Amino acid sequence: MSKILVIATSSKTRGGITSVINAHKKSPHWKKYNCIWIETHIDSNKLLSLCYLFIGYIKFLFHLPTAQILHIHLSQHISAFRKLLFFIPAYLFRKKIIVHLHTSTIHSKFKWLYRYMFNRANRVIVLSQLCKETVYNTLGVDNTEVVYNPCTKIVNDIEYSKEKHILYAGSIIKAKGYVDMIQAFAKIAAQYKDWKIVFAGNGEIKNGKNIAKELGIKEQCLFLEWLDGEKKDKVFKQASIFCQPSYAEGFPMAVLDAWTYSLPVISTLVGGINDVAKHKENMLVFTPGDVDKLAECMQLLIEDEELYNKIKDASITFARETFNIEVINKQIENIYDEVINM
Repeated sequence: MSKILVIATSSKTRGGITSVINAHKKSPHWKKYNCIWIETHIDSNKLLSLCYLFIGYIKFLFHLPTAQILHIHLSQHISAFRKLLFFIPAYLFRKKIIVHLHTSTIHSKFKWLYRYMFNRANRVIVLSQLCKETVYNTLGVDNTEVVYNPCTKIVNDIEYSKEKHILYAGSIIKAKGYVDMIQAFAKIAAQYKDWKIVFAGNGEIKNGKNIAKELGIKEQCLFLEWLDGEKKDKVFKQASIFCQPSYAEGFPMAVLDAWTYSLPVISTLVGGINDVAKHKENMLVFTPGDVDKLAECMQLLIEDEELYNKIKDASITFARETFNIEVINKQIENIYDEVINM
């Protein structure tokens, strides 16, 4: 029987990679190929993180002799260095290796690291055409294949009580553009007293509240903690619009979540969004940092019911077709078959 070792962060870690692997774990190919999740990292203190890495490495060494493929998930250079501990023994033992890149940026200082791994891997999976071009132009590597992150489910019941909320979900850090979102909403908030922006996530909450207070929209900004399970489900169901103002992404899982709940999306043109975005056709898009354009996009979806319904319908189509979990899992299964038969 085939055995595939999936090398990635902990199932208890919040973030896109964990969400993607949890989605793949529910698919038929997980059992078909006897996939085993080797957890290498957890978002916690250094001691616990080191314990996770040590335990994961022991588990990896135990399964390595009988494994056919290593499917290594990585993002920024810290993640790549950590995965190098698993990559080198697998390469020396002549195991087949798939490297799955979850970022669209490669720091110039660490090009050698990515080039070393990608040139020796049997296949490199990236999240968008932009990522594929970046890997080729930066590293000269062309053994890449685009596989989008999936919509992890489809919410069929879309008849629920809506609030006048513009939702943001994810880490509340400057690189994700939350400051821009507050500033943009402040430009139109006085016209729409019954609307709020809602932030679901951990991070710079205190700073966000201070900015909202300075701009006079404290009562129209709601900051929640990181949500999952039923609480996350409720917040997405209640929202009317989703906003993703990030400065850099591979393919943002938060947008995929929004499509899952048939929410019309406002997004920056980053990462895989470039592959599918058509302004005013399937979403509203703007350049990262363009606060005026973001405010205009918010106002358009608040006021224009026809446009709102058009973008909402496009979200449903994305979730059911291009980014459907069954479609994406079939792509992964095909790659496994190809690599096994190399």
